[in-house]
This record gives sequence, structure tokens and C-alpha cells, in this order.
Amino acid sequence: MQELAYEIGKLLRDNKLTLGCVESATGGLIASVITEIPGSSDYFKGAIISYSNEAKINLVKVNKETLDKFGAVSPRVAEEMALGGRRVLGVDICLSDTGIAGPGGATDKKPVGLFYIGLSCEKGTFNRRLNLIGNRSENRKAAAEAVLLWLKEYLLGAR
Repeated sequence: MQELAYEIGKLLRDNKLTLGCVESATGGLIASVITEIPGSSDYFKGAIISYSNEAKINLVKVNKETLDKFGAVSPRVAEEMALGGRRVLGVDICLSDTGIAGPGGATDKKPVGLFYIGLSCEKGTFNRRLNLIGNRSENRKAAAEAVLLWLKEYLLGAR
């Protein structure tokens, strides 16, 4: 993922854009990959790990009603995390993730490996669904990589 983070850093610099993230199930992996690149402080402004619902509500202003109605692992929460993080961190682009890494936490409707990722930017706030099939560590890494690949895709389209 280091090569991917390097490419993203170059694209962010070229486009004069800043980045932040709000992580739940990945627990800081996205921020860790981004900050492995020397000079990332030029474009990366910060990360919030909002693992609990209380942190989602208090730190990035996810609506309690959204959590009550859809649950933490939902497209709506991924979007509200990304949008809230964009505002709180004061960045051009904010990424988010929420998911069930496993091995526990699954329900009939929300299996292990279900993740929603979010991206908020000036063009809007969006989400994507991931259905991952690894163990806890593999699912967390796959979700972080998926978020970064989506960011690269977005940045390549922003040119």
C-alpha cells in the first residue's frame, strides 16, 4: 500500500488538496499508511478514530437518529462520518470507514466482512459497500486499501 500512498500524495500535492479521515473498523490503518510517506504533513491534516457510537456522535456529529435507525455499519453513517470529518478537520477531502471486521459482531443482515466506506469532497458525499471475506486483520487491511484506491480514482478524475 506504500506505493499507493505515494501516488495519492503526489496527486494531492499536484491538485493542492488536503486530506483527512474518520476511521472506525480500520482503527487508524488509513492514517498510518498515508503518514508513512515523508512530507505527508503537506496535505494530510489529521484523523479521528470514532470506534464507538458516542465518538461518532460527539466527535464528527453523526446523527444519533441515523445510528438508531440504520446502525453504525450503514451507508448513511459512512457518509455522515466523512462529511462530519471534512468539516471538523477543515479538509478538502475526507475518507471514512465503518464495518464488521470479525470474527464477532455479525447479524443475519450484516455479516462479517461488511464495510461501508465514505468520501466527502466539494462534489458531494458518497459511499461504497464492501463485502470482504478474510479474517479480522485481512478485512481491516482490505478496507483501508479499498478506501485509498477509491481516493486515487477520485483524484485521477479531479484533474
